[in-house]
Amino acid sequence: MKHDPNPHGDANLDVTSRQSRAWGDAVTRGVARSRPADFVVEEDLGFSPDGSGAHTLVHIRKTSANTDWAARCIARAAGVRVRDVGFCGLKDRNAVTSQWFSIPGAPSIDLDALAGMGLEVLQQAPHGRKLRRGSHRGNRFRIVLDGVDGDPAAIEQRLTEISAGGVPNYFGPQRFGRQGNNLALASALSGGARLDRRRRGFALSAARAAIFNALLCRRVAAGNWNSLVPGDVAVLDGTASWFHVDQPDEDMADRIMSMDLHPSGPLWGRGDPATSGTPRELEFEVAGELHELCTCVEQAGMKQERRALRLPVRDLDWALSDDRLRMSFYLPRGAFATAVLAEILAA
Repeated sequence: MKHDPNPHGDANLDVTSRQSRAWGDAVTRGVARSRPADFVVEEDLGFSPDGSGAHTLVHIRKTSANTDWAARCIARAAGVRVRDVGFCGLKDRNAVTSQWFSIPGAPSIDLDALAGMGLEVLQQAPHGRKLRRGSHRGNRFRIVLDGVDGDPAAIEQRLTEISAGGVPNYFGPQRFGRQGNNLALASALSGGARLDRRRRGFALSAARAAIFNALLCRRVAAGNWNSLVPGDVAVLDGTASWFHVDQPDEDMADRIMSMDLHPSGPLWGRGDPATSGTPRELEFEVAGELHELCTCVEQAGMKQERRALRLPVRDLDWALSDDRLRMSFYLPRGAFATAVLAEILAA
């Protein structure tokens, strides 16, 4: 089955910001990231360094610095090529973040040079292999919201709902670049433009994220973003494993309630999505509306994959005092804290 092009073009759809809330209207206004220390991210590798091997893992804490910039600084301080520095994922710039990097061999690192660039080395250890994108388990967040003016009871209720039921697993706005520039790159790519490897990667990631977000927005509006319907594809929590659902049964419903299973949406690519029935029809409808973006990833040779529509927010804790809301929680890799904040804060 082919997706029919939208005769009005992709430009009429604001896919970077149009998101339906799952738990109702926002319960407060407030300001996130008043200062970097109000948004703390700690990467969880999910494993310990091997203690021996051909690489060195370096645990770095940085403030107001993005991951690519930190990787370049580490490469200079260690005397290695930037492309040989590995890391698991991109971290927020306007934040205090700690994450792991890998360096080939056991080089002498100029710690003073890193300190002068605002990078603090927390730990070094030998390891057997280079870190790859997505090889970590997840991230812990500590976030402070300033200027909170909502009803305390409503805020408490919303956070309780999020803790129990999760949030829609939207890709965050950072995936699309400033003012959606990465989507503009995707449009250029589908038109035959030649991009370097880095910008091409940004373009393809943004295109897939926009298609997924548009589909998820429809499922949230329909009220079935967190439940299985006939023809869905269910994914096992925390894994890439999935299976087709002909007809949801009681056991599946229990597993959905316990956050062991989640309905999924497409990370678009060549071939047909694995869904059937109504979910399949909806996915092709969205693909038709975003024809240019779908064509972009198909021409790049990417294959159909799946992503959970629901994001569990684990270990959620909070404290509301005066006009400040302090929160801490854990998200799996590939998830965005902005998806949690969107269910609380007015835009």
